[in-house]
Amino acid sequence: MSGEVFCQLAAGECEACRVGAPEVSEQAMPELLAALPEWQLCAVDGVKQLQRLFVFKNFVDAQTFTNRVAELAEQHSHHPAILLEWGKVTVIWWTHKINGLHRNDFVMAAKTDRLLSL
Repeated sequence: MSGEVFCQLAAGECEACRVGAPEVSEQAMPELLAALPEWQLCAVDGVKQLQRLFVFKNFVDAQTFTNRVAELAEQHSHHPAILLEWGKVTVIWWTHKINGLHRNDFVMAAKTDRLLSL
């Protein structure tokens, strides 16, 4: 089931988000997280976020991936926090307008994972 959910997420589109939009429910969270096993649920100052560390063989490969994530974010008008280091990129998705996780964040996490196959 989680493979099917991953495909649905990766094929999904970000919807315009507004202040007051619903966060992902506690009931929906386990299924969405199961579809994204490399992503960690974390909280920063009480704000739920999705975080993943991507590892590369060198700085150039990490930078190339960072640029792909930035292009993806711009295409969907949904922007993560990105930390670029030598051989590592940390990507963190959350929805600023609601100070938490929206379905868009899970869609973008799946799309970020798909960038690895490009």
